[in-house]
Amino acid sequence: MLIRNATADDWPAIWPFFHQIVAAGETFPYPLDLDEEQGRAMWLVPDPGRTVVATDGTGAVLGTANMYANRSGNGSHIASASYMVDPRHQGRGAGRALCADSLAWARAAGFRAMVFNAVVETNLHAVRLYESLGFTVLGTVPGGFRHPEKGYVGLHMMHRPL
Repeated sequence: MLIRNATADDWPAIWPFFHQIVAAGETFPYPLDLDEEQGRAMWLVPDPGRTVVATDGTGAVLGTANMYANRSGNGSHIASASYMVDPRHQGRGAGRALCADSLAWARAAGFRAMVFNAVVETNLHAVRLYESLGFTVLGTVPGGFRHPEKGYVGLHMMHRPL
């Protein structure tokens, strides 16, 4: 598996699974009717942030991540990131590889910690992955996410020092 910087040419491979995941409404607090241009603007973050793709030996895009300062100004020493793995390629380690890459990027860029502001508590795969990589739940906003099947569920804020 190769993690590399994403280019505009990667967007046609990212968009189908990005759209599928967002429209399902189970894991990201994005508008369900996000169109392609809005999605591209949200996901392909500008420098000094970074957007990457995980590819296999054939060049197929397995997943993607973006990473950036969580806040500007006096909060700019804390990083954040988001990850999406194509459902057709889940279970192959792309999520773990993308998260590990973002942690390495954040360390190299001089960030002191990484925080995830809104991890849906019912997204057990993500919560377990993040915990296995040293993240802890700082707190949970009760009912902070409207899940299409489970109703109002909590949103975790997760943190890991670097």
